[in-house]
Amino acid sequence: MPHLNLESFKPLSLPMQCGDVEFLFQADYQNPKEGSLIATRYRGREFFLVYKNTGHKMLLKSDKITRPSPNFLIKHALLAYAECSGSPILDSNVDNAPENTHLKSHEALKSISFFAENFPREREVRIEIGFGSARHLLHQAAANPDILFIGLEIHKPSIEQALKQIVIQNLENVMILDYDARLFLEFVPSNIVGKIYVHFPVPWDKKPHRRVISEAFLKESERALKVGGTLELRTDSENYYRFALETFSTPAKSRFDVRKNQDIAISSKYEDRWKRLEKNIYDVTFTCEAESPDPDIGGSFTFSSAKIDTAVIDRLSKDTHKRDWGFLHVERLFSVGEEGRMIRLAMGSFDRPESTYVVIENGSARYYPALPVRSNANLKAHILLDELIHG
Repeated sequence: MPHLNLESFKPLSLPMQCGDVEFLFQADYQNPKEGSLIATRYRGREFFLVYKNTGHKMLLKSDKITRPSPNFLIKHALLAYAECSGSPILDSNVDNAPENTHLKSHEALKSISFFAENFPREREVRIEIGFGSARHLLHQAAANPDILFIGLEIHKPSIEQALKQIVIQNLENVMILDYDARLFLEFVPSNIVGKIYVHFPVPWDKKPHRRVISEAFLKESERALKVGGTLELRTDSENYYRFALETFSTPAKSRFDVRKNQDIAISSKYEDRWKRLEKNIYDVTFTCEAESPDPDIGGSFTFSSAKIDTAVIDRLSKDTHKRDWGFLHVERLFSVGEEGRMIRLAMGSFDRPESTYVVIENGSARYYPALPVRSNANLKAHILLDELIHG
């Protein structure tokens, strides 16, 4: 992750514009000596830079929750802050190289709000989860120009490489999203997806709850798939293969096929490696056999109009509030200026949690930098949060 180690940290008088980067406000940890978060806007993207006092150095980096893609945005913002604040740089992994010309035009990179507000419905959709090198995703897109391919990935270098290749190959039927696939499927309309590819996911043998494949994921996939559409798992992990067999067998009625060591049109670099090591490759393919109704997600993320007392915020319990629909957990509190506060939250369903921030200023609350994903569990977590912060 891009970062700077500073000799000293010199805060700015906010809000301030430094060249083409805006620094909007600062949120301090409860112990101010520990560090701060600096709200940043660059090229229409809002995110936090994080300052941490490590004891012998002052670390400046990007916040994981709000981190944007491509990495050039972070690098440019870090250097802009150091320059404008006059904070001497001791060392860093950030260079002054100009933006990659192939990444200047990255219309293929979308936000979750793009899909939540107006999911593309004009043509068949295929989704690849964890596309890695994007070799398979780009091959399929080039071979099927009339189909929209959506690739999900959270590894930033893989995203940048995919965006670069999309521009080089002039592909106009690919969209890229930096997002958790377990949350994303809830926003896909019913009966429009032809294929969902999950190729060589992380096995998570010691933490199976973190696997992409689960009963909840299968249920959402079946709803999103059109009749005859498929969910395709390809893995070298025998544990994951057996886990998928068990999971795909849970519905009262299901149809799936199993294959072993079958070649496909294009293989990933990981698959090439496993084949050289003579590892077995397993395919488990689930086929949708029935249409599904559209999901019914009602409600909003609007907070009550009653004035919020910051004393109530300071007394918020750090305990996890568990309910049958999921949970709400206040992870950390911050101060914003003399009177404001900010909360870092984990919320939603247990198997698909989301992290976000809520800023409280002048007695009113707002999510930052964007609203949570519009899922049933998140909407219920919001109602609970609204009750808690209003005492």
